[in-house]
Amino acid sequence: MENSNTATTQKFSRGEAIRFGWETMKNNLGFFIVILITGGLIYFVPDIIEGLLSAKDSIILTTIGIASWVLSVVILMGLIKISLKFCDNEKTEFADLFCCFPLFFKYLFGSTLYRLTVLVGMILLIIPGIIWAIKFQFYGYFIVDKGLGPIEALKRSSEITKGAKWDLFVFNSLLLLINLLGAICLFIGLFATIPTTIIATAFVYRRLMSQIELSYASKIG
Repeated sequence: MENSNTATTQKFSRGEAIRFGWETMKNNLGFFIVILITGGLIYFVPDIIEGLLSAKDSIILTTIGIASWVLSVVILMGLIKISLKFCDNEKTEFADLFCCFPLFFKYLFGSTLYRLTVLVGMILLIIPGIIWAIKFQFYGYFIVDKGLGPIEALKRSSEITKGAKWDLFVFNSLLLLINLLGAICLFIGLFATIPTTIIATAFVYRRLMSQIELSYASKIG
């Protein structure tokens, strides 16, 4: 039970987010298993084909590798889209996994900027890298959810994480622990923990967004 002081300073509840992710996963486990298997097949297809083809087929292998990588990025965006739909109580379908192709380059550039920013922070005695990783972690959600460009998405992520970085650090650590436990269970547990943590993260994004929108509304009012 959180005391009144903690409740007023916390911008989201870690327990509520994880519970929501867990319940959503349980109610849609078959759907998530199909999605994760599809993503895994796309990710490992180049390695499988490489074992079947000879070195002379390097052009084919390169083409397949690039196509697989592009699809992997699109699937990452699709998972964000699906998780947001669950948070919004909207109907989800398998096709949502591939619906974000038009946002590919925005996401790619945003991901590149994010990784470079975190890398610079890690070079600067590690701690700035951790802070910036948390500060900008929702850039992908703004690209998928709002269609924002990379720089604007990073700015908006910085805005909604203001005052919540410590809570997000603890939350992210819990999600990492949950997925580690899933991996320990012969990796089968990941079919439950990955959807749980993805949905939980989307839940937190929505909660932080709603607080910003309420703040804007109060200022206008």
